[in-house]
Amino acid sequence: MLEYKTRRTAHVTILDLTGRISLSEALAFGAGSGINLGEVIRKFVEEGHTRILLNLRDVTYIDSSGIGELFGAHVSLQRQGAELRLLNPNKTVRDVLKLTRLDKFIDVKDDEREAIQSFSKPVAAAG
Repeated sequence: MLEYKTRRTAHVTILDLTGRISLSEALAFGAGSGINLGEVIRKFVEEGHTRILLNLRDVTYIDSSGIGELFGAHVSLQRQGAELRLLNPNKTVRDVLKLTRLDKFIDVKDDEREAIQSFSKPVAAAG
């Protein structure tokens, strides 16, 4: 099953993912809740989190449905003015990202600090 933990910095929401991003696990995301990764990401954006960083360090596998989830989430977030980045995929996951050319659409970083700094800074509220 795919699991996540959430952390926040000043302007970035980080989802630490653990497990496999695939059709069967995506449907079991959130302990059988019937939601998938894309829906979780969209929920964060609806709550006002417009800079999402997916930490893939503990993701052991990703299949074509997982790639589709990531791409769909990326496109949806772009339409809403939000940003998505990927962090620290292992070699297996990185190879799939390269093979499918998803790494050409979604920025992939190996260093968390660099990934956080790569997001545009939040706009200060007019006062």
